[in-house]
Amino acid sequence: MKTLDKIPTGKIERTGSLLKAGAKVGVNYLKYYGNKITKDEGEARKILNEDNASDIYDSLKELKGSALKVAQMLSMEKNMLPVEYVEKFSLSQFSVPPLSGALVRKTFRKYFGRNPEEIFDEFSSESVNAASIGQVHKARKNDRPLAVKIQYPGVRESISSDLKMVKPIAMKMFNIKKDGSESYFQEVEDKLYEETDYNLELQRSQHFAAECRHLPNLLFPTYYPEYSCEKIITMDWMPGLHFSEFTKKNNTQEELNLIGQTLWDFYMYQMHILKKVHADPHPGNFLVSDDQKLLVIDFGCIKEIPEDFYTPYFEMARAENLKDPEIFREKLYTLEILRDDDTPEETAFFSKLFYELLELFTRPFNREDFDFSDDSFFNEIADLGQRYSKLSDMKGMNANRGSRHFIYLNRTFFGLYHMMHDLKSNRVVINNYKNFVKP
Repeated sequence: MKTLDKIPTGKIERTGSLLKAGAKVGVNYLKYYGNKITKDEGEARKILNEDNASDIYDSLKELKGSALKVAQMLSMEKNMLPVEYVEKFSLSQFSVPPLSGALVRKTFRKYFGRNPEEIFDEFSSESVNAASIGQVHKARKNDRPLAVKIQYPGVRESISSDLKMVKPIAMKMFNIKKDGSESYFQEVEDKLYEETDYNLELQRSQHFAAECRHLPNLLFPTYYPEYSCEKIITMDWMPGLHFSEFTKKNNTQEELNLIGQTLWDFYMYQMHILKKVHADPHPGNFLVSDDQKLLVIDFGCIKEIPEDFYTPYFEMARAENLKDPEIFREKLYTLEILRDDDTPEETAFFSKLFYELLELFTRPFNREDFDFSDDSFFNEIADLGQRYSKLSDMKGMNANRGSRHFIYLNRTFFGLYHMMHDLKSNRVVINNYKNFVKP
């Protein structure tokens, strides 16, 4: 893959890149109208989606940083975007153009005063993995294989301007009104700033590894602060298959259930015991070893769950509370899903919507075990989203719903559910994590 010698960092440069993509999208629509004359609507729409997704992604992958991170987040929303966008944006998880060797050495000289070849016994100038915020190189020190993650230059400095570019698109896509939306965008901005602070990520990585190392079938790398800084993290090289590659293998159901249970226990332990969670559950952050261990290799995005959100959230997840109109309504107000200034129509509409959504989404929590290979469950989720997105009743309503904490918690559950479904794990014990609570 072609390497990059420069990443646009200025606001004008980055905006210009997106404007070029916008011009290409305009041309694609002209082609679409022409295709409708010679092809049926479905085929013409598919070509339009493929062309638009490709042009937008090509622009984002050159920008990297927050702009590409948004594509990565959207690639996990399989029920919201056309499949052509999901397939193209999924490449942002582990397949984007890497930085050139010259830029990598420049970063090392800036923070360590030396080239990487002078610090490590061996250092591969070619990256083995390039994603939205950084890329990984293989190294060796004292016969120990290492993974060295290097952040792209200018990523942190462009977060605010990138989000200003993305904000109008997101508001239109999710029907978000300007008034009252500040807390949602601030939550995303704060998390992106955290993800670009590699000193913070190092601390969190070590903390999670220490707190979760006792969970069965789960492995974490050792981290090396002496070879790490605010833009570079060095850890053990963990041999294994990318999660996505593992799910495409001819695995036994027993192997799939083992990895699925491990992944589920890891998330439930974080959620209920640590009250903080790895909020970026996409396949690029996990490997599976030859002996069927789940390896967790990235802790860039962590969401801390405050008690005043955790308690009503999981109280509302209980089937008996969902079915009790008084308790359910009380929790909707507590979690800011219903608002004091709602019209009677908005109160009725969003009460019904969130009942249907939560009854479906919390179904696993009200079972002893759950079959995540069940296509009908995921089809119900997709159908519900499509049904409500097309309702004319919602037009003109204020869709700014829920506490800001929902953003990353919902992202966590959507990502986790889809990873569990990709595994086809069919017998996952929901509260198995309780067996591993430390005394």
